[in-house]
Amino acid sequence: MSQSKSLALSLTLACSVGLLLVSSAPIIIAEEANPLISQAQYLQWQGELSNWGRWGPDDELGALNLITPQKRKEAAALVQAGITVSLARTAQTQESVDNPCPVKWEMINASAAGASDRIAYQCIHGLGSTHIDGFAHRFFDGKMWNGYPVADLVTMEQGALKNDVLTMKHGIVTRGVLYDIPKLKGVAYLEPGYRITVADLEAWEARTGVAVGSGDAMLLRWGRWARRQVVGPFDTWAEAAGFDNAVIPWLKARDVAILGWETPGYTPRPDGDLPTLALHDFALTMLGIHLIDRADLEALSEMAQAQGRWEFMLTIAPLPIPNGTGSPVNPIAMF
Repeated sequence: MSQSKSLALSLTLACSVGLLLVSSAPIIIAEEANPLISQAQYLQWQGELSNWGRWGPDDELGALNLITPQKRKEAAALVQAGITVSLARTAQTQESVDNPCPVKWEMINASAAGASDRIAYQCIHGLGSTHIDGFAHRFFDGKMWNGYPVADLVTMEQGALKNDVLTMKHGIVTRGVLYDIPKLKGVAYLEPGYRITVADLEAWEARTGVAVGSGDAMLLRWGRWARRQVVGPFDTWAEAAGFDNAVIPWLKARDVAILGWETPGYTPRPDGDLPTLALHDFALTMLGIHLIDRADLEALSEMAQAQGRWEFMLTIAPLPIPNGTGSPVNPIAMF
């Protein structure tokens, strides 16, 4: 039996014995030596794990190529209850430490005949707005996804002439899988600086009987918004949990198409030599994974628990912004 068929059988058996309801005692993963990924290893992975050229020299879709018509049909088959949940943070118009670039809103006309307003996202990639990153957002050594040189292709005058968000105009529909690590640990949220490891991810899979695979959207919750409810607004650059950089080869092996999270990185330890966005930039630029930054996964977590299901159909519809490097989005999970 192949490894993939064996995994599928194991997960099916897990589901059949009721592991989907995450209500048992928390799994405690023993602390172990967990060295930080070095700059040398990171650079080596850029050569060994790169997806550049995988879908041809002119590709601008990256891992979205893995979302086939059959994949969309399989995702639609996950809809059983017909319940929808938003994964977007409600737009905030007030400045705060965790949203220094708020949305600008104003009513420009109100009369007995009707009303109109105006909204402006000052920063698409702002800290408080749920958005999807286009491949023209981040670069390595002057190159973006698929090896395109940034010079002359991304300029102040014309924007992004390659890898803009318009490549996603027709929307994204695929299977979504939630990895709720605070629930795995039996806590409301993870503490800032916690690095989520492959061991954590696979412990969650063993608990729920669900695993992310080719063409899927992976949603990672560490509890940013739950923590905010307790401590108030906080600087997410200085205080965040998130993926350990050692997860990069795992993401490559799983062929994830979309990655969504509440913060795009964790706070490095003092002895680390990689930046906070190391995994964010590698996934976007080298693996070709589009990213949903600053998602709000609290309602999704509650609904998944209530439904006893951690997989669902996910739809994402970026705004058709020509030459844009990103777009506000309101991803919708349907159970």
